[in-house]
Amino acid sequence: MLRFLILRTIGNFLVLFAIFGIIATFGPALYYEVSFRVSEIRGVRYVIAAVPKIQTAAAKSENTGVSNFAQVLAGPKVQELIPSDTDFSILIPKIGASAKIFPNVDPSNPNQFLPILLQGVAHAAGSVFPGMNGNIYLFAHSTDNFWDVGRYNAVFYLLKDLKKGDDVVIFYKNQRYNYVVQKTQIVDPSNVSYLVNSQKQNKQQLILQTCWPPGTTFQRLLVFASPK
Repeated sequence: MLRFLILRTIGNFLVLFAIFGIIATFGPALYYEVSFRVSEIRGVRYVIAAVPKIQTAAAKSENTGVSNFAQVLAGPKVQELIPSDTDFSILIPKIGASAKIFPNVDPSNPNQFLPILLQGVAHAAGSVFPGMNGNIYLFAHSTDNFWDVGRYNAVFYLLKDLKKGDDVVIFYKNQRYNYVVQKTQIVDPSNVSYLVNSQKQNKQQLILQTCWPPGTTFQRLLVFASPK
């Protein structure tokens, strides 16, 4: 009898441990998926707030967007997105994303970019800045484990849902730059041509990169946008 109780206790523990592992692994991704789908069903629309040129310190350190499920579930149909930092930040109304951008991050150096991706979006070193001809190359989510989705790619997890015509807004040095999505493309990780040739273009282009499929490093999903 005692042996049976011990075995059953161990079995229950293993089941609970497995359930916890599943939640920890897929929970963040499911959260963003469900939040986005509920927003679509409810007809929630995100608009970019009119903000002063200088944000408060609290606003600068905060990533706003689809982070409160109660707001998604029962909040107003029109919700504001506030730039995290008007010195350099990105807002994507379609997916309710707003995050600070960190400039000149080496995309080939994990020791440099991984800590940055815990805080926001990285601007690839060697690419141009808003208002300049060339490619502005921004990336987030460079992780090889699905359970890191919530850590690294909260901002860009829903890039897969962007379509031609969707808006992307960049604030840079207190100026607003408006872009519109033109296309998406899946490329191999070895394809760095858009980054290498960033400064060789005669037009302005914004490129957003995330890993594809989410939680892997198999390929890269690129979103291309042009000035609006």
